[in-house]
Amino acid sequence: MAMLTVRNLPDEVHRALRVRAANHGCSTEAEVRAILAAAVKPQERLRLGSLLADIGRQTQLTDAEAELLNQRDKASPDPVDFE
Repeated sequence: MAMLTVRNLPDEVHRALRVRAANHGCSTEAEVRAILAAAVKPQERLRLGSLLADIGRQTQLTDAEAELLNQRDKASPDPVDFE
């Protein structure tokens, strides 16, 4: 397990962490671990399809606009030539 040292933490932040930990019934160290984990690890994996569907709902495209998007070129792309 990795260790982390936080220097120059303001006293009021440290005090607030201790109070928050006490309210949750855990140590200050455990509370800081929980805060850091919640900040950097999303609770559920972001799914691209869901994200795109949400964007589509937010844009509120008309049927005509959606049809324009569906009129894309369906021909096979040319293979890439690296020479």
